[in-house]
Amino acid sequence: MNQKTYTPKAAEIERKWYVVDAEGQVLGRLATQIATILRGKHKPIYTPNLDTGDYVIVINADKVRLSGNKEDQKMYYRHSFYPGGLREIRYREMKAKHPDRIIKLAVKGMLPKTTLAREQLRKLRIYTGAEHPHAGAQPVELSIKR
Repeated sequence: MNQKTYTPKAAEIERKWYVVDAEGQVLGRLATQIATILRGKHKPIYTPNLDTGDYVIVINADKVRLSGNKEDQKMYYRHSFYPGGLREIRYREMKAKHPDRIIKLAVKGMLPKTTLAREQLRKLRIYTGAEHPHAGAQPVELSIKR
């Protein structure tokens, strides 16, 4: 018996649009669900070396929550690659200035560090309000369990 592994072609991959409401959701649990959809691991045709994932629209990104004392203790770091160029910002400041970056950084940390993952991250759209401009995309509502 000669069995071969099925590999999907780029033209065979169907992409859906998922809308995720982040209001009241815990950041880490939300990010794992989004990362799974972006990579395509929820599909039976998942292939690690191909982008089989779907598009994700996140609304109400400013209403995401953290568990425990992380609201006071969580820090975000970046470096300018110059000596002494380490910059840090608290979660509360980041939520006030750039609430969309909180979800993007959480999802980015859950993807592999490859060019394919950067391509998959481009399929993520994050909006702070309840409105988004992708009405023509026929989004599918995704309910994330708490």
